[in-house]
Amino acid sequence: MRYHDITKDDMKNGDGLRIVLWVSGCSHMCSQCQNPQTWDPDGGIYFDDDARKELFDLLARDYISGLTLSGGDPLYPGNRDEIFALLKTFKEKFPKKTVWLYTGYTWEEIKSLPLIQYVDVIVDGKYDKNLRDVTLLWKGSSNQRVIDVKETLATGKVKIHCPDHYSVLDPDYVYGSSKSGVPCMY
Repeated sequence: MRYHDITKDDMKNGDGLRIVLWVSGCSHMCSQCQNPQTWDPDGGIYFDDDARKELFDLLARDYISGLTLSGGDPLYPGNRDEIFALLKTFKEKFPKKTVWLYTGYTWEEIKSLPLIQYVDVIVDGKYDKNLRDVTLLWKGSSNQRVIDVKETLATGKVKIHCPDHYSVLDPDYVYGSSKSGVPCMY
């Protein structure tokens, strides 16, 4: 697997303060993608032992909430085995930290992948420039979903991730509710 960057102390790609691994390889090639330089699976840098050590050293910091995988597409077929191994190790080392994964695939296309068991939140679906909305939380277009993986697997129905401290008041766009019962609409 190859990668383009490791972002430290990110607050835009998931709950809390996160470390983001930007992987290489994407076959979706969404029009007006914000990261087209990550499409080439041979681009970027080889994810070697030094990169892995850097990533895990950053993740070990107490104030870091977890790991976000983006790119490119972490679920690009050439990335899946390495991502699976990475997530398994991550959850063994940091069981209380979360994993967010951004992918152009839909939940329905990826829900049976073995690595899904190690993911807490998936932002699914291709970016659609015609559905772009800069007011959306954690996603770029309204067709994408921010899925609570554990709840979705437990119930068999797609459950949208909704932390207690977020809600948007749009009664026509309700996907779920937070633990406190506040409508979760984003």
